[in-house]
Amino acid sequence: MLDESEALRRIIEKVEPGAVTWVPIELSLDQVLAQDIVGVVDSPPFDNSSMDGYAVRAEQAQTGNSLEVALSEQAAGVDLRLNLKPQEAIRIFTGAPIPEGADAIIMQEDVERSGASIEIIEGVVAGENIRRRGGDVCAGQKLLNRGDLINPARIGLLASQGIAEIPIHAKPLVQIVTTGDELVQPGAPLMPGEIYNSNAPMLQAAVQQAGGVGVACHSVDDRKVLEKTLRDAFAAADLVVIAGGVSVGERDYVKDVLNELGVITDFWRVKVKPGKPFVYGHHPDGTPVFGLPGNPVSSFVTFHLFVKPVIRALLGHGDKSTNEGLIEGVAGEAMSNSGNRPHYLRGTVENGMIHLSGTQQSHAIFGLSQSNCLVRLQPEQTIQINDPVEALMI
Repeated sequence: MLDESEALRRIIEKVEPGAVTWVPIELSLDQVLAQDIVGVVDSPPFDNSSMDGYAVRAEQAQTGNSLEVALSEQAAGVDLRLNLKPQEAIRIFTGAPIPEGADAIIMQEDVERSGASIEIIEGVVAGENIRRRGGDVCAGQKLLNRGDLINPARIGLLASQGIAEIPIHAKPLVQIVTTGDELVQPGAPLMPGEIYNSNAPMLQAAVQQAGGVGVACHSVDDRKVLEKTLRDAFAAADLVVIAGGVSVGERDYVKDVLNELGVITDFWRVKVKPGKPFVYGHHPDGTPVFGLPGNPVSSFVTFHLFVKPVIRALLGHGDKSTNEGLIEGVAGEAMSNSGNRPHYLRGTVENGMIHLSGTQQSHAIFGLSQSNCLVRLQPEQTIQINDPVEALMI
């Protein structure tokens, strides 16, 4: 039985980001860049005014001097190609091109206008209130690095360069296959002995939250049905995730069917609780396959520990470990793990204080629904109130 860290290392070591595709910047929020981005144009693309005021020659715009105001004025927009004459000032507005001959902008608050002239109340120095061409970005300058996460400010930067599309790694298609005769689609009536299928929508949402595209289907406990379901899944998906049927019961057919399909399995069990029965392997076409336990909490925990890092690596995220989202808080109550496996308990963290949430059995999904973290206890670890404790945010 593999340790948790060794299992993840084996899973993640050969994962490379997926194919590159281009998306409009308005759809790029929270995406990871697949390539470096360099500047296309200088920004600003021309010298311009940072204030409403007057374009002047600094040496002539000293305190107490008077200047004649030209008839023409320059607003932001079309460059009128104005030329500043000696002892003259040209009315100018924020963002407007600097007239020829001007070397400073004096703010309108620093002059007193009387008719066609202004008196300088507060003088200026050369370059004052002028935004120089390329002062923010120069054409050819590296703006963003491969692996950078796109946020609203970076979208603004890209737009300011006239960049309409960016390269990202395509979202992986994850086929979720749930198994079991007892499972019924939510919304359908229940017969005695049946339960609703919570794994399919839960895992589909978890895939989406991780950045992938999740598609769910279901197979009854029949070898031929399961074989066809999995064959179709491998043909269509980038990853296949099976929930249930990975144990050693008489009607747990996953192992045998995967062998029949030529899947090479790397390991079948992981030293973690909940979730010891866990399958990882590869189809002959290279598609990774994960077999998760059928109990909802076990399925959820093993997805977050082992499948989510793969989805994020395919998207280009640099952190290929379960340490992403791992925090250290303070225990708000006593906790213990008497077993020989790391135990992930459902909990809540607020203002750094961590409490357990609800029943900790692997089928008890209500407590999971009230949680925002998985509290990680080492084998045979006992935690007292106010002791430091690790948690994985979910």
